[in-house]
Amino acid sequence: MIDKIDHCLRRPDSDDEWRSYHAIRRKVLFENRGSSGVYNENHPDERQTGNYPLILLCGGEPIGVIRVDVRDHVAWFRRVAIRADLQRAGHGRVLLLLAENFARKQRCNDVRSNITADAIGFYERCGYSRDFSTPTGAESIPMRKRLL
Repeated sequence: MIDKIDHCLRRPDSDDEWRSYHAIRRKVLFENRGSSGVYNENHPDERQTGNYPLILLCGGEPIGVIRVDVRDHVAWFRRVAIRADLQRAGHGRVLLLLAENFARKQRCNDVRSNITADAIGFYERCGYSRDFSTPTGAESIPMRKRLL
């Protein structure tokens, strides 16, 4: 297991970090899934009140991203990604733990996320369960976790 002490999850605070944030999202979530050409760095959701774009740093190096959208004490985890060359090494688990801590600080008591089918096992191992109460599109599976 990766030591979460080496990791920091926070809002990008420089132009280089914003470039890394968008590069990770574009590569992992769009290009690697065959959706190149549709990524919009200036999408208004990134700046909407209650939405928090966050970057995961390990040893000061950008390695992952997440956007946490907070609505009515629920944190929605959006666009969760770890750099492809660092996946399956424990960074994703640390990213979720740190994002859950961030959600608690925002006074959220529930986390929800619409995930791809190939990530169900990972989320279940991290304590998430399928959320049959939330409608979703054909390409994602709704999952949730209560925060204690």
